[in-house]
Amino acid sequence: MLTVLKVIYTCMLLVLVNMASAQKMLEGVVTNGQNDEPVAFASVTFKNSGKGKYTDAAGRFLLVFNDWPGDTLVITCVGYQPYTTVINKNADSLFLKIALTPGTFNQEAIVHSKGEKNKGLYVWKRIVQNKAHNDRFRFENFSYEIYNKLELDFKNIGFDKVSKIKPLRSIGEILTNSMDSSEGIKLLPAYLTEALSDYYYQKKPLRRREIIKAASTKGVNNESILKYLGGTDQVINVYNDFIPVMDKQFVSPISANGDLYYDYSVADTQQVGQYRYYHLIFTPRRSGTNTFEGDCWVHTLNWGILKMNLRVGATANINFIENLTMVQEYSFLGDSLWFVSKDKFVANISPLGKNSPAFIGRKTATYRNVVINDSSVIAEISKNKLQEEIITLQGARDKDSSFWGQSRHENLSKTEAGIIKMIDTLLNTPSFNKLTDNLNFLATGYKDIGNFVIGPWYNWATATNWEGFRLRFDLGTNRKFDSHWWWHFYLAYGFKDQRLKGKGELFYLPSKHPRQYIYGSYTNDMDFGQNYYGEITTDNIFALAIRKPGIALKYLKINEKKLELFNEHRSGFSELLSFTHKKYTPLQNLPGRENFVKPGNPGTALTTFEIGLRLRFAYLEKFLENTFFRYSLGSVYPIGEINITQGIAGFLKSNYNYTKVNISVSDYMQVPPLGNISYQVYAGKTFGTLPYMLLDMAPGNEMYYYNKYAFNMMNRFEFLHDKYAGINFEHNIGSGIFRLLPKLKLRQLYTAKFLWGGLSAANRELNFVNGHSFQTLGHKTYMEVGTGIDNILKVLRLDFVWRVLPASGIANTTKNFGIFGSFRLAF
Repeated sequence: MLTVLKVIYTCMLLVLVNMASAQKMLEGVVTNGQNDEPVAFASVTFKNSGKGKYTDAAGRFLLVFNDWPGDTLVITCVGYQPYTTVINKNADSLFLKIALTPGTFNQEAIVHSKGEKNKGLYVWKRIVQNKAHNDRFRFENFSYEIYNKLELDFKNIGFDKVSKIKPLRSIGEILTNSMDSSEGIKLLPAYLTEALSDYYYQKKPLRRREIIKAASTKGVNNESILKYLGGTDQVINVYNDFIPVMDKQFVSPISANGDLYYDYSVADTQQVGQYRYYHLIFTPRRSGTNTFEGDCWVHTLNWGILKMNLRVGATANINFIENLTMVQEYSFLGDSLWFVSKDKFVANISPLGKNSPAFIGRKTATYRNVVINDSSVIAEISKNKLQEEIITLQGARDKDSSFWGQSRHENLSKTEAGIIKMIDTLLNTPSFNKLTDNLNFLATGYKDIGNFVIGPWYNWATATNWEGFRLRFDLGTNRKFDSHWWWHFYLAYGFKDQRLKGKGELFYLPSKHPRQYIYGSYTNDMDFGQNYYGEITTDNIFALAIRKPGIALKYLKINEKKLELFNEHRSGFSELLSFTHKKYTPLQNLPGRENFVKPGNPGTALTTFEIGLRLRFAYLEKFLENTFFRYSLGSVYPIGEINITQGIAGFLKSNYNYTKVNISVSDYMQVPPLGNISYQVYAGKTFGTLPYMLLDMAPGNEMYYYNKYAFNMMNRFEFLHDKYAGINFEHNIGSGIFRLLPKLKLRQLYTAKFLWGGLSAANRELNFVNGHSFQTLGHKTYMEVGTGIDNILKVLRLDFVWRVLPASGIANTTKNFGIFGSFRLAF
């Protein structure tokens, strides 16, 4: 009996094998051609046959036939252009990878009936009603391991032309051989960074903690970049009302006010396992707004998001972006709790136009080992001394390839794996290093020569009425010279006044975290204006062409010796103690030293020695750092500052006793959907009788280049005070009224600046001499207001400024209206 059963079983097996060998099998995966993400529930059918099926949640499909229904396969999906391909009917088994090109959701939405649109609005409302339940930030605490990967690829680079230039031939060959064409276009991988960290979050009181366990930064040398590769500064949450895109805030399609910005419709419903999902389509209601177009799959039971695809539309007011997509996926924890499982962000950035050299940035984050509402999270968070801490473990940058092979949440693609080899090759190619150094010199003005730095080149030659033609040469050290000591000096010579000027400075940085430094300098040069971030001073080659005509040139020479001691705490509080000795020499159109020589004074006229203390508090301020210096990225909180200065007479021929106190508070705020607001509020008082350069000189601007921190309709040395208060306010609205012209991508802004000031009788008597044109507001209000057009040709800003107050009682030495230009690069 057993033998008979074996024979029957063998026969059945042979029949099944023969049947299988006679069948035709088509397997494949459908992806988004822009970001390589799988496209779920795309329709895959044979043309004119009606035979096919939908892709699954991973974008895969499997079709089995006894005979091929045809030779033409059609793939369609809402939001993508239809795709058609011809298969080989002689093959029994095929595998296809199909990349769909994103189209427009607007055209798809037109065919939907009113009922379907109403259904879309219904689904949106239910999502919003359940946001509090489905958002991961509803939990009291959570933690996870996050793997972040960032890649930068260049495209439209004609390196075949580079290869024809003999000195660059080796570079061209390396770059050409490193090109990747797997996506249909030639891409040059530029760098790849990876980070693996443990992230902890506590809701009340709010605490965040991240421990970066490993980081690989191929192609990136800046050490401060490490802390931005984790999860703390890259939070994308589709459940928020606004989603950050570059430096803008876009309205989320599931914002509480989303129906004011989007049209919604339901395209389909699908069954995935035991769950059923709506396919919700959303498109912007108006052009020129910071909104997305895209779709999402929504769970029909608890209204949680399974996957959301966001795409920045062509009319969105954002610069240099050819296309940009964001994807966020969620998965179940248990039976009903949603938690994010993957983020992906792809930006195709083309600064010079669609077919010009450009680059593609990709950021992928995956989340593992999720822990929710657990005492272990609280225990780790309790180690925080601040609200937010990012800790990089020792040796995080030294992990080998075997570690990464085991620890990555997903394997590197062929392209990504090739980046590491290519970068190592390029960095060891002398001609490539020479080319990048020269490009950096043109862009920044500085050039490394061994252990030293020369530049900036734009200060090498200029001309003034006093100095005539002026030449200047700078020399400093770089990180190769020493990682703690930095020195720099420059020498300048004016061919008209025939005087040699210069400056020397020395900087010692014993600790970067927390930051401490000692700085000393000696300056013997002209006063080129009050230095504010963003201001163009008069000692560079560009200043001559943008100076206002008809304003008397004022020249002042300074001989200054300075010593600074800086100490910063982890809380963001810092102290700066300074010792400064200055000697002023008025040269032209300013009261001279002879007006301030008084018998019996303890020192030399216009000479001072002062001790200053600056106290600053900037909670959670972020920086980009190089070896010695850093650039502030601001804080989400206001920044406060107090300065106290004491002048001491009789020391080093100092002639004056005085006390100066000033205080300021500044902030930059995103106020979506109404753009951003920046402001500064300040006040100060000087106790003592002093010459004008030691009093509080209101910052004026004598150029047609707009200065955010000065009064642009005021001249330098126009208003003199020993007590003052002021407000600077700017609101960049975004599209504003220009949303009616979305293709121009212009932006609207307005500004308002106020100043109140007064001068004591003693200081008035001392300084108002020989008919010089100093003025004081005399407790009147100075006010200038403006409006402007930003983002002209993506880089130009025009400000229209009116001097409104004081209306009378003050001599107006300038016009009441001016037009100012400025340049900036911003998304």
